[in-house]
Amino acid sequence: MNRRRAVLRFLLFLPGALVAPLAASWSQTPALPSPLIDDLSDPAGLSALGTRWQLVTDQVMGGVSRGTLTRETVAGRPALVIRGDVRLENNGGFIQMALDLARPEVPGSGTLDARRWQGLEIDVHGARQSYSLHLRTTDLDRPWQSYRLDFPAGPVWQSLRLPFADFVPHRTEAPLDLSRLRRLGIVAIGRAFMADLALGGVRFYG
Repeated sequence: MNRRRAVLRFLLFLPGALVAPLAASWSQTPALPSPLIDDLSDPAGLSALGTRWQLVTDQVMGGVSRGTLTRETVAGRPALVIRGDVRLENNGGFIQMALDLARPEVPGSGTLDARRWQGLEIDVHGARQSYSLHLRTTDLDRPWQSYRLDFPAGPVWQSLRLPFADFVPHRTEAPLDLSRLRRLGIVAIGRAFMADLALGGVRFYG
C-alpha cells in the first residue's frame, strides 16, 4: 500500500468534523505570520524567510549590463547595495536584487500568501534615481513577465509604501494573485545609467 492510499484509508475512519480542517490545511498556501521579509540583520545573509538575495542581470537574456551586490553599512545602518552599469545594447537594460519567497519549512509550496497585507514597505537610500519593484507569481512562466511599480530613492534613508493595488502587469494579462507570490525583485531598469541603491529593509504592511 502506497503512502497516498494509506492516508486516504486513515481519513475514512476519522469523524467528519476532523476531516474538513485537515483537508483545508493541506490545500491552502501558507500565509506569512509576520510582516517582516528582511531587515538585513542576519550575519549569515538570510532573509526572515530563510532565503538569500541574488544578483540577476540582463546577461541571462543576452544583454551586457553589469552589476554587483554587496552587504555594507550605509549612513549608519546595515544594507544590501546594488551597483552597476545598466546598458541597453542587445535588448537588455536591467540589473536587480531578487529574493525567492518560498517558505523553506513548507516543502514544495514554492509560494507565499500575502492576501492579508495591503502592500510592501521598503527602506531605501540612493542618489536621486528611480527604480522599480517587481513581483512574480506562479501564473507567470516567462522571464520578462512581472507586476511592477516604480519608486524614487534619495540621498537619505526613507521608508516607502508600495500598495499592491498600484502594481502594473507587464506583458501578462493575468491579474496579480497575492496568494501565489513567488519572487520579488528590486530593479534598475529601462534606461542607460549607473545604478547605486541601498536597501535597508523590506516588509509587508496593512
